[in-house]
Amino acid sequence: MRKRILAGIAILFVLAAGAFFILAPGYVERALNPLRMPAQGWPVTERAQALHDRLAIADWHSDALLWDRDILDRADRGHTDVPRLLDGNVAVQVFTTVTKSPRGQNYDQNSAEAPDNITPLFMGQLRPVRSWFSLRERALVQAEALARAAEDAPDRLRLIRTRDDLQAVLDARAGGRRVLGAVLGSEGAHPLEGDIANLDVLYDAGFRLLGLTHFFDNELGGSLHGEGGTGAGLSDFGRQVVDGMIARGMVIDLAHASPRMVQDVLAISVSRPILSHTGIRSHCGSRRNLDDDLIRSIAAKGGMIGLGFWADVVCGETPSDIAGAIVAAIALVGEDQVTLGSDYDGSVGVPFDAANLAALTQALLDAGLTDAQITKIMGTNMIRYLSETLPEG
Repeated sequence: MRKRILAGIAILFVLAAGAFFILAPGYVERALNPLRMPAQGWPVTERAQALHDRLAIADWHSDALLWDRDILDRADRGHTDVPRLLDGNVAVQVFTTVTKSPRGQNYDQNSAEAPDNITPLFMGQLRPVRSWFSLRERALVQAEALARAAEDAPDRLRLIRTRDDLQAVLDARAGGRRVLGAVLGSEGAHPLEGDIANLDVLYDAGFRLLGLTHFFDNELGGSLHGEGGTGAGLSDFGRQVVDGMIARGMVIDLAHASPRMVQDVLAISVSRPILSHTGIRSHCGSRRNLDDDLIRSIAAKGGMIGLGFWADVVCGETPSDIAGAIVAAIALVGEDQVTLGSDYDGSVGVPFDAANLAALTQALLDAGLTDAQITKIMGTNMIRYLSETLPEG
């Protein structure tokens, strides 16, 4: 009898552990990536939908790869996957890898030495063991997942690594094919692990965009949310990385960089950095948003400003609130430098998922933007930048 009881307990333990590993990651994602859309959806007129269907839409920022679900399948949680992106008429999506997140993460100050949130997440998701304790391997595991998806469904998803790849996606869509182009990026450059040789490792794995920092200071320099404060700039190693990125045709993203780091990168004559996901400080006084003068300086060098979709950067939770931030960005830097930087699946709540992006087209029309302005902001500005920045071939 005792053996039967022990065997029963062991079976229950195995079943409980299995249920945890199956159910817990999905529960975490649902909790961290809420969708704040009315049950009936946001109203979209025939006029707005017709315009939306003609657009080539591009977005700088989705963290979908973090959540270990097959992006080829339509999910009932989160904000993006290939079916929903295609439903939303997205032509180009940047998928960023997240590899480290300090416990207690906030917009004010975080320690690089704080316990990491991603380690237990990757363990719970049963990711490859090599990724549990290596930031580089975490990035590569996510890159491999995107590459497998593109190999499995080349009719729906194509990787963009060069200007020719980008043009091929645009040509296919112009010919009536429903295909999504995917650019691979990293949320912070800490997967380099302080070794410049890893820049080639990431490049060869398909990475074409690197955020220099995330929520903490790293080997490249200061974060907007790190312990070094506003004076923590670009380190010597950071300068090496930036020079290497420019030489390789990689996009430099300053979305989480300290003010001093932004200034240091802008001082490099040939740099053309972007802000992938942000808001406008004078419009929404969040600590997450850079000062207006720095945003103007980035745009003045030909960089793009990607407007986020979450409340902390636009000070509201509706499509019209996002449109208001976009209007403020146009007033600040002009209509040719404003783009979308949703931060989909980035542990934020948003008012619509990728399938319902037409709600933003409607909001931009309601805000008084012209069809030509909407066409630029919803995609062609970002596509133009990529066509001028990505490596040739």
